[in-house]
Amino acid sequence: MDDKRVFFSTVTPEIRELAEEARKSTIIDQELYTKYDVKRGLRDMNGKGVLAGLTNISDIQAKKLVNGELVPDEGNLYYRGYNIKDLVNGFASEDRFGFEECSYLLLFGHLPDKAELKQFNELLGSYRDLPMNFVRDIIMKAPSRDMMNTLARSVLTLYSYDDNQDDISVANVLRQCLQLISLFPMLAVYGYQAYSHYHDGQSLVIHHPQADLSTAENLLYILRPDSKYTDLEAKILDIALVLHMDHGGGNNSTFTTHVVSSTGTDTYSAIAASLGSLKGPRHGGANIKVIHMMEDLKKNVENTKDPDQVREYLDKLLHKEAFDKAGLIYGMGHAVYSISDPREVIFRSFVEKLAHSKGYDDEFALYSMVAKIGPELIASERPIYKGVCCNVDFYSGLVYKMLGLPEELFTPLFACARIAGWSAHRIEELSNNGKIIRPAYKPVSAVKEYVSMSDRP
Repeated sequence: MDDKRVFFSTVTPEIRELAEEARKSTIIDQELYTKYDVKRGLRDMNGKGVLAGLTNISDIQAKKLVNGELVPDEGNLYYRGYNIKDLVNGFASEDRFGFEECSYLLLFGHLPDKAELKQFNELLGSYRDLPMNFVRDIIMKAPSRDMMNTLARSVLTLYSYDDNQDDISVANVLRQCLQLISLFPMLAVYGYQAYSHYHDGQSLVIHHPQADLSTAENLLYILRPDSKYTDLEAKILDIALVLHMDHGGGNNSTFTTHVVSSTGTDTYSAIAASLGSLKGPRHGGANIKVIHMMEDLKKNVENTKDPDQVREYLDKLLHKEAFDKAGLIYGMGHAVYSISDPREVIFRSFVEKLAHSKGYDDEFALYSMVAKIGPELIASERPIYKGVCCNVDFYSGLVYKMLGLPEELFTPLFACARIAGWSAHRIEELSNNGKIIRPAYKPVSAVKEYVSMSDRP
């Protein structure tokens, strides 16, 4: 097994040579993108996304009309027309969990009343059990060091346990999506427990989920060996899930859901594709980068309470002289938001409460300092047309750290939230019976005459 693993994971000199040949054969003159007005990344020169579809599910607004011209404004996020700030204030002020309520909203287009929410919660609770021996036969065998791969593999394997796996009627897809919304926490946490046991030698603890607990409560219940958690911990994790559950139709993983669903494929394949998208560090892994960046800051700044010393470190980040030398301050900037990310604005106050309860006041103060200095420094160093603000990823990693969640689960937790949005968008794509999504790529290679083997140099 060891020899085979080395064989499959080793890049030989021959492969490197072939790789360079492959790379050179695919290089495209950058000027051609301008010549043919190609919207790279499906964005225009100002970073605005190319209009590829319509959606009823969520909306992002970061501009306002002033004297007939669109200018940057405070960011707003809407779920089915409801401002996310109002949704969070609503359930938080009544000391309720919000993820299930907002999942209902995304899926069905209206806020549930008490009876509807009760029925919905009971339905989700009834779907929390995995198929017989699934944990033993699938999750415990060949555990991966990457929980997103484990999650995708588990989702694809669930296809084999479904007697109506290829039925893409809305009723059947809704049933599948509700099951996945319920099961994602178990798939992610159990995958981590298996990896932690077999690779790190940790004790193997598998708790059965509780049908009467919320999604956030169940995540903490099945993850922690003693299953204990405070109400504040569960409520803040719940808010994190709500803030991450959807973000318009154009973010990469949700667009992937639309693209793959438009082919008429099954739900498990579509969601596995979305997981592959979210796994990418440009999409779902930013909060881990923030955590590592802040740890590096604390190692290299003598006095982290001194704004000048912190600014000096951040300046080194921008000039590729510190941390990973990528020239980035992680957690800063967003493709759409410029003045503020509403999710970060909402999250910040709750994060401060958790930090105070956990004895992380100094840590939170440092994050707040970086959140203030970072955008100012970026704006002074780099001409950014729309401005730059702190985004939700800046604080989410700190929250997960304070909750004692392992880094391996940071991105899967994102998926546990976003599965609700993906489900709503999949149903939207299928319900509108659109065409298969197929954008155009312009070929820029020359036409060549075939050369027989004997005449090739």
